[in-house]
Amino acid sequence: MKFTDGYWQLLPGVEVLRPRDVSEIEVLDDSLVVHAPTRVITSRGDTLNCPQLTITFDSPAEGVVGVTIEHWDQPVATPAFELASGDVDVRTRRLDDGAELVSGELTVRVRRSRPWQVDFLHGDRVLTSSTERSVGAVTMPDGSRHVKEQLRISPGEHLYGLGERFGPLAKNGQSVDIWNADGGTSSEQAYKNVPFYLSDRGYGVVVDSPDKVSYELASESVSRAQFSVPGHRLRYLIIDGPTPADVLRRYTALTGRPARVPAWSYGLWLSTSFTTDYDEATVSSFIDGMAERDLPLSVFHFDCFWMRGFHWTDFEWDPATFPDPAGMLRRLKEKGLRICVWINPYIARRSALFEEGKERGYLVRWPDGSVWQWDMWQAGMALVDFTNPDARAWYEGYLHRLLDEGVDCFKTDFGERIPTDVVWHDGSDPQRMHNYYTHLYNKSVFDVLVERRGEGEAVLFARSATAGGQQFPVHWGGDCESTFDAMAETLRGGLSLAASGFGFWSHDIGGFEGTPDPAVFKRWLAFGLLSSHSRLHGSNSYRVPWAFDEEAVAVTRRFTKLKLSLMPYLGAMAERAHTEGLPLMRPMFLEFPDDPATAGVELQYMLGDDLLVAPVFTADGDVTYYVPEGTWTSVLDGRTVAGPRWVREQHGFDSVPLLARPGAVVARGAVTDRPDYDWADGVTLEVYAPYDGLERRVVVPRPDGSEAVFDVAVAGGELVVRAAGAPHGWGVRVVGGAEARGDGDELRMSSLPE
Repeated sequence: MKFTDGYWQLLPGVEVLRPRDVSEIEVLDDSLVVHAPTRVITSRGDTLNCPQLTITFDSPAEGVVGVTIEHWDQPVATPAFELASGDVDVRTRRLDDGAELVSGELTVRVRRSRPWQVDFLHGDRVLTSSTERSVGAVTMPDGSRHVKEQLRISPGEHLYGLGERFGPLAKNGQSVDIWNADGGTSSEQAYKNVPFYLSDRGYGVVVDSPDKVSYELASESVSRAQFSVPGHRLRYLIIDGPTPADVLRRYTALTGRPARVPAWSYGLWLSTSFTTDYDEATVSSFIDGMAERDLPLSVFHFDCFWMRGFHWTDFEWDPATFPDPAGMLRRLKEKGLRICVWINPYIARRSALFEEGKERGYLVRWPDGSVWQWDMWQAGMALVDFTNPDARAWYEGYLHRLLDEGVDCFKTDFGERIPTDVVWHDGSDPQRMHNYYTHLYNKSVFDVLVERRGEGEAVLFARSATAGGQQFPVHWGGDCESTFDAMAETLRGGLSLAASGFGFWSHDIGGFEGTPDPAVFKRWLAFGLLSSHSRLHGSNSYRVPWAFDEEAVAVTRRFTKLKLSLMPYLGAMAERAHTEGLPLMRPMFLEFPDDPATAGVELQYMLGDDLLVAPVFTADGDVTYYVPEGTWTSVLDGRTVAGPRWVREQHGFDSVPLLARPGAVVARGAVTDRPDYDWADGVTLEVYAPYDGLERRVVVPRPDGSEAVFDVAVAGGELVVRAAGAPHGWGVRVVGGAEARGDGDELRMSSLPE
């Protein structure tokens, strides 16, 4: 939200109270409380009729500083984000010209003298600052109140995050409202809004409010990041690094880390698509067609019309289309498949659940007590009130029934179009509930899966989210067009979400709306199968590869089997997502923060620590991508590329730039027909561009929860691998050099490539 007309003037009718003085700094054991009059105080008389702002600095976690700006006292409304907290070693002290608070290596220093100045430092290096025109309590022409803050952006600094946003990856110059919306992937709206941005200077800022947070990032003041919230109170947290990856570790420690997801979920998912005609015969023909063409398939998904039209959501299979759902699911599972079904949080008027939910008070209501309804999607839809524990249990009971039938997981669609003029069971502020509703919805469904399947076996396919939603993976990118442009939008959205703390992410291969050109579909296949999770899904057309051409079948086979062979590597990266909060798919700046050329790179990514992926966005295969310093090696054909430089290449549909970084050791599995195998059994360690002094530890998770650990070292031209917990039959291949198999706990090789 913009408040100014240019830099000096306010917009007509806008009034802003700013700190002009510091009357007192209370230095407490664990916090600083600053009393800041909004005029310069030179005499007693100046204290009359003088509004004052109260700014409190504290530390909810090591390396994190909380800032609370208050005009008038305002109780903290609900809902609120659930942030972790604990005992923190906080140090406070007075200074000659103010005071400071230290948490870990992060310091906040408040100046007592005029003008207003607050610096946030990592050690002795200033990360950002709040300055003379930064803080403000704002009154708008309509009388509404807001509190704002502006933090300094240094020359050359770039800001990322704010959820899954489909425009430029670096948010500098953008105006962003944190407000969940079902707006597709081609506008400023987003399904997943997160009030957190990440700076490549090695700090992050999260606004601790699920309300509508408005950001002006180098757009109202070109050297400031502004954010504001409605009301009289703004709380935000500065999160220290020193690297962007360290910031994500701290941020996800506060808001929650992604749960482990089952190994089978990394395989290929195939859908009925949305409005297409299908029944059991159609579904079986798809599945049998995949098997006949040697296309490994792990999950089959039934989209909306597994239920009857006008009845969403009643959790009942359409009897005209699926007369024997339990038998059908049994037959599909006998083919080794997992089953996903589409759900949403709305109850249509014709659903058998509507009257039941209405009578029991399980549906969101208007202020007059009647059930809130609309005709979007299905006639007379009401909304389940997840703030009501009994409503949650009621909704979850129907999920248990589906799990009893053989369903394994759920696609939790919708959750964005949440009304703000309603009454919630627990008295929540409806404005704050708009963004937060998705958190309650997805948590409820995820908890059912954890209860029934156990931790590590629960997985969603969710569209909407806010801060903390990364705890309930997986999320997908929403409704995109079936074009190269939309493919690029989708990738930007996924990388923006990764910079917002989400470890797992997927998208509709080929796009959702319309039918993709075969070239778009084939290029999207490589991107989709080199993503954390991979799904073939569309709107009004099928996404089986042979519907496009025979080459699409071959491309699907190639990249599906490639992904399955990478499961030992991907499984280890997924474990880091769970334990550290680092995403599988990473924007380049996150992995190479000291390389300024990566700041604007947004159409390629790192898949884990060691693999660079540059999807091809053209039919003719022309692609340009950036390679950081060192000798990088193609995983597909062994050629090398030296960086740092931009590279332009031509790729066939069966190829994509997939490069291993210098000194990478990538664990490749022995199985290419399913993702859920013992990844360590028969594993091969592929060593890329080894160099003297190389030391790497490779950890491969195993199905029983144990790990195979390989310590790789190169010294004097000899490569030594020591293994612990590994089964017999593991091996090492130096790409461009020798290969050997190991049968014990040590293997030595001396024939390294030049």
